Amino acid sequence: MSELIFRNGTILTIDPDHRVLAGDVACIDGVIVQVGGTYRPTTSDYQIIDCADTIVMPGLVQAHVHTCQTLARGRADDMELLDWLRTVIWPYEARLDEDAATASAELACAELLLGGTTAILDMGTVHHTDAIFAAAERSGIRATIGKAMMDLPDPQIPAGLRESTASSLDESARLIKRWHGAASGRLGYAYAPRFVLSCTDELLREVGVQARAQGVRIHTHASENPGEVALVRQRFGKDNIVVLDELGLLGPHACIAHCIHLTETEKHLLASSGAHVCHCPSSNLKLASGICPLPELIAAGVAVALGADGAPCNNNLDGFLELRLAALLHKHRVGPRALPAPEVVRLATMGGAAALGLASTVGSLEVGKRGDVIAVDLSALHSVPTGSPWSAIAYAAKACDVRHVAVDGRIVVRDRTLLTLEVPKVRNHAKKAAFRLFP
Repeated sequence: MSELIFRNGTILTIDPDHRVLAGDVACIDGVIVQVGGTYRPTTSDYQIIDCADTIVMPGLVQAHVHTCQTLARGRADDMELLDWLRTVIWPYEARLDEDAATASAELACAELLLGGTTAILDMGTVHHTDAIFAAAERSGIRATIGKAMMDLPDPQIPAGLRESTASSLDESARLIKRWHGAASGRLGYAYAPRFVLSCTDELLREVGVQARAQGVRIHTHASENPGEVALVRQRFGKDNIVVLDELGLLGPHACIAHCIHLTETEKHLLASSGAHVCHCPSSNLKLASGICPLPELIAAGVAVALGADGAPCNNNLDGFLELRLAALLHKHRVGPRALPAPEVVRLATMGGAAALGLASTVGSLEVGKRGDVIAVDLSALHSVPTGSPWSAIAYAAKACDVRHVAVDGRIVVRDRTLLTLEVPKVRNHAKKAAFRLFP
């Protein structure tokens, strides 16, 4: 029996009452057994992590990332979505080999963990998904991952990304069998049709059927860009969310990235189906896609999470930056009380956990949940003085303030040092792989 104690911090539980406690958070064999007060170890096998002058809280959960794209950081700036995909991202993904996919995923996982993100919903590319899973397994992050599905015979899609409907479904089934529930439940699978414009109707319908039959998530993009929305209407005569609904993909098991350009009908469908929307403010601003109407979606009863998207459209994976942007971006239009600090911190934790289907497992510090815990340092000048821990996290904290990180009750970052991967090796591997791809 192994015990882990985060000692003497200010605790944000992220429970429905927004409680702020003092004292310890303790885990035994990965399960939280005490929140607040002083915990006394019951065995000789324990670690005590000093959390004085920190906020102890659940790890951030990002519900939309592309770890396979990290090597293209800084290679696709100042472009809009469809040009970005066709001229840089798809050709890049088509050139990825197993070694480069590994380098990209390890670099992303290292950045995410060091920045306090403990769980992700990740869309890979068409190939080398095993390498992405293996990198996530080594890093210690909690990850739900899916291979991108692209079976539409579109001449603008590089040959290296084209696949048949059968091969796309067969490979997804193989990956589910190999990885779903692996690493003691820390890894999971999600069907990942890239977007309706990259997939046949047959594939999308079968994904809807198989996801329910297999008990796995669906992860896709929709309504991100006006040009994309226009092409969907041209092909289907309907809007994105209506198409997803009619093809059987909506439901509480679905997470849809972006959802910027929505009709009232689409908002109602999202709310009534229980589907989750992942708001990616940095990506949406950088690609000039627009701003997701987050307060209106929340008011309509839509479940919402946050994500950084990918390094080529962000250009980092800092969950605290997305949290801050989400908190600030809507105030000029809705008013200063839009998305107050406790609510937006909850989106970055419990909102993401719900999107991954893990609301009963992670996302808050409660007895019986898994020990995905971070300690955020409050001693940096940009956080001093700290009038409110909620304000400190929502408006002041940065990824570099994260001092300690545990996933499943196992310390993966201690005193800002990643313990699961060797950062110099990760950095050098990424540089060499990127040089091969972008000589």
